[in-house]
Amino acid sequence: MKTLKELFRKIPEARFAGADAENCRPESLLTDSRRVVPGALFFAMDGLRTSGSVFAADAVKRGACAVVSRERLDLPKNIAQVAVPDVAQAVALVAREFFDNPAGAFPLVGVTGTNGKTSVTSLVRFLMAKQTSAPWGLIGTVRYELGRRSIPSYKTTPESLDLMSLFAEMRDASCAGAAMEVSSHAINQKRVCALPFSVVAFTNLTQDHMDYHGNMENYFAVKSRLFDGSQGAFPQAAVINADDVYGQKLLEKLPPQTRAVPFGLYGGNAEGFFAENVLLGPGGSEFTLNCPTGKFFVKTQLPGDYNVSNVLCALALVGALGGNVEQAAKDVAAFAGVPGRMERVPENPFPFDVFVDYAHTDDALSNALGMLKKIARGRVLVVFGCGGNRDRGKRPKMVRAVQKFADFAWATSDNPRKESPEQIFEDMKTGVTAPEKIVFEPDRRRAIGLALDAAREGDCVLIAGKGHETYQEFADVTLPFDDKAVAQELLALLAHRTGSRSQVCSR
Repeated sequence: MKTLKELFRKIPEARFAGADAENCRPESLLTDSRRVVPGALFFAMDGLRTSGSVFAADAVKRGACAVVSRERLDLPKNIAQVAVPDVAQAVALVAREFFDNPAGAFPLVGVTGTNGKTSVTSLVRFLMAKQTSAPWGLIGTVRYELGRRSIPSYKTTPESLDLMSLFAEMRDASCAGAAMEVSSHAINQKRVCALPFSVVAFTNLTQDHMDYHGNMENYFAVKSRLFDGSQGAFPQAAVINADDVYGQKLLEKLPPQTRAVPFGLYGGNAEGFFAENVLLGPGGSEFTLNCPTGKFFVKTQLPGDYNVSNVLCALALVGALGGNVEQAAKDVAAFAGVPGRMERVPENPFPFDVFVDYAHTDDALSNALGMLKKIARGRVLVVFGCGGNRDRGKRPKMVRAVQKFADFAWATSDNPRKESPEQIFEDMKTGVTAPEKIVFEPDRRRAIGLALDAAREGDCVLIAGKGHETYQEFADVTLPFDDKAVAQELLALLAHRTGSRSQVCSR
C-alpha cells in the first residue's frame, strides 16, 4: 500500500496533519462514511446540500485511518488528515495513484453529447474488439463490460473512485481499450478529471438537464471541458458532429494540440467522415462513407438518419484510433444494436411493429418518431412520459414534438420520483397543440395496453423514455417495470383475448 505522501504527489497544495500523516498507508478509499471499514481513507466530499466534513467523525468511529477535507478538522491526533483546495479533484487524482493509473494501460475513448452516447460507445467497442482480437471495455448507461465479466450499470459515468476500480479490472483482464460515455454531470463534478483520453467525441447538444445547468450555454460550457485540456490532458483527436450547431462552435474553439475530425450527413471536407447516397429503410440504412482513406459502402441494421450519424461518429473514432476504417465499415453490418435503443419487441403475433426506445428529450423524440413516420405503412402511435424532479422546461417541448410527428399519443408516468404525476401532466399540457390526439393516463402499464389495443395492421407503436431500464422510481420506492417485458405480456394477453390476428386487424 502506498503512503499518503505518495498518493498525493500530484497535489502539491496538500497539507498533512496528525501523527506521522505522510507515512500513513490506507488500505481502501471511500467517499461514503457509511461504508467505511478499518484502514480506509475517507474523502469528506461536499454534497448539494451538506458539507462532507459533518461525516468525518462518523468515518473515524468506523475505523478510517485518515480523512481528506478542505480544511483541517477537529479529529483525534492519531488520525491523519489531508487538507486540499478541491476534494472532488483530489478523489480522482488519488484514486489514479492508488490503482496505478489503470486507464493509462490502453487507449481510452470518451463520448459526450445529449443523445447517441450509448449507441456510439457500444459500436466502437464492437468494431475495435474485432480489429484487435481482444476484449474492449465499456462504461455507459446500459452496462459495464470489464473484459472477464459484464455488470449492470448504476450510473452513466460512475464516480472517479469506481471508475478507477473498473479500469483496473479491465487492465487485469487484458482489455485492448475502453469506450465510455461521459455525462455533463460527470465532467462538472470532476469524476473524469485526469483520465488520459486518447480520443473524445461530441454527438450533439439539445435541451436536457436544465434543472442542473440552468441554461444551454452553461450546458455547452461543461461539455466543452472534455475537449479543452481542463480535465488534465489534451486528447489526441476530437470527433465532432459538424451537423450540430454546438458541434460547429466546438470545432471553432478546439485547442491546437487536438486534431479535429468532423463527421456529418451534410457537406464534408478532406479530414472528415461524411455520408453520401443515404438510403433509409425499416430494416436499417445504407450509405457511402466518404473519409480521408477513401469511399466505402456501409450497411447498418440501425434505423433512421440519426443512427447514420451515430455510425459515422463510431467510424470516425475507429479512424482516429488508427484502426482499419475500410474493415470497420464492413463490420458495421453485424452490429445488432443496443438494448432499449429503438429495440423491436420480439414475439409479437400481430402485423404491427412495437419498439422500445430511451428517447426522453424533445430532440430524441423528434428523431425517433420522424424515423418511424418514414417507414410505417400505417400510423405512428407513442407512449411517453416526463421524469419527475428533472428539467421542467423540456416537458411542453416533448409534448409538442410528439404531437408534430405522432398520429396519436398516450402521455403517462416515466420515473415520477418525488413529483406527483398530476404536476408533471400540468407542465406537459402547456405543450398540447392537438388535444384530440393525446390522452393522459398516469398508469404506465395501462397506457401501453391502450396503445397496443388501438394498433392496426401496418402501424408502429413506440414506447419511449425508459428504454433498457427495468424499474420505475417513485417517491419512496423503486418498483420493477420493464417496458419490453410489459409489452410482450400485454401482446400475449391481447392475442388470447382476440383469438386471431385477423380479428385484431379488422377491429
